[in-house]
Amino acid sequence: MYDLNFFRNHLDEIRQRLEARGFALDTEEFQRLDRLRRQAMTESEQLKADRNQATAEIGKQRRTGVDTSEQQQKVRAIGERIGGLDREVEKLDLAFRDFLARVPNTPEKSVPTGVTPEENVEVKRWGAPREFSFAPKAHWDLGPELGILDLSRAAKVTGARFAVYWGLGARLERALVQFMLDLHTKEHGYTEVLPPFLINSASLYGTGNLPKFAEDLFRCEGHDLWLTPTAEVPVTNLFREETLQGDALPISLCAYTPCFRSEAGSYGRDVRGIIRQHQFQKVELVKFARPEQSYDEHERLTRDAERVLERLELPYRRVVLCTGDLGFSSAKTYDVEVWLPAQNGYKEISSCSNFEAFQARRADIRFKSGAGKPEYVHTLNGSGLPIGRTWAAILENHQQADGSVQIPPALAPFMGTERIERVVNPWR
Repeated sequence: MYDLNFFRNHLDEIRQRLEARGFALDTEEFQRLDRLRRQAMTESEQLKADRNQATAEIGKQRRTGVDTSEQQQKVRAIGERIGGLDREVEKLDLAFRDFLARVPNTPEKSVPTGVTPEENVEVKRWGAPREFSFAPKAHWDLGPELGILDLSRAAKVTGARFAVYWGLGARLERALVQFMLDLHTKEHGYTEVLPPFLINSASLYGTGNLPKFAEDLFRCEGHDLWLTPTAEVPVTNLFREETLQGDALPISLCAYTPCFRSEAGSYGRDVRGIIRQHQFQKVELVKFARPEQSYDEHERLTRDAERVLERLELPYRRVVLCTGDLGFSSAKTYDVEVWLPAQNGYKEISSCSNFEAFQARRADIRFKSGAGKPEYVHTLNGSGLPIGRTWAAILENHQQADGSVQIPPALAPFMGTERIERVVNPWR
């Protein structure tokens, strides 16, 4: 969301920066709404002044016994016109709010210009992809063979793009949640929070999910409640309509939640396995920072996500997204991509974004230092990490020739075992 005066005074600059991300700003519509709003406000203010002057004159005349009924009728007509203009201004304000709510954030100046994901820029690699002495299997084959992943029964219970985990498969999900939360709270300085999993429309508007991405969400019929698509939404909105103390910043929070997404528009993408599900678990990292410190915090947050992969001995790379691949609310995003042997390539596992003040304006989150005027905070977030994709990466990268999976040493204490071996469930 943008400040209206800033938007008005920098319209051409904003238009050019949005063009870099493939968004065509309708400047004519903006100027039309702006003109109509200003005209209505100017006329209303002039009529209010005229009414005040006429009311004062009527008072004088009445004290001298003059009949003022005609003047009073004119004042009433002025009041009716003022009421109509004020309603028009209110209507135009709503139109402005809707117009600005659909305009994405402008890219930060260091973001590379590009249109497609192929124009994202790799900035780092860690770890070398493993060379197997056998043909590595995909997690959607390996999981069912081990008896720990069941996609067919999940489809029977719910539908496509859901999963059931059995035995050590379920324990691996649980162990990853605990491992990630412990790492972020004990070593990276985050405070753990467990937010609601149902959220209202105001919260989704605050983070930029509404109104643009309503079709990507699941709504509870008959209620102003939605299933959270990511912990970013409830955690960011914990401070909605609040003014934080400047010396408390940065604030670093992490949260585990299940996440629910309709995946509208992703037809045909990642249809096999558990890479793109309607329900998945995730640990999310969220930061609130001063504007001058937010890009340092962006680097720290990204490194915090990367260290999870390093501890789990999973090769990855970091790319900076080009302007055309940025998310709606983001000013700059790093994608961390994990190596998946079965796909012989890297797959996005964490997007770490700096939204600058874009979300804070929508959610009205400010900070105050000393006697200065409150300012909008900068908000940041990133996956730290999604459990399902990490689960798949562990199976594929740490599979053994005999079909078992070696648990990374850092995770073994949370699993209570060092290896996942095939289990024949009696109901198979």
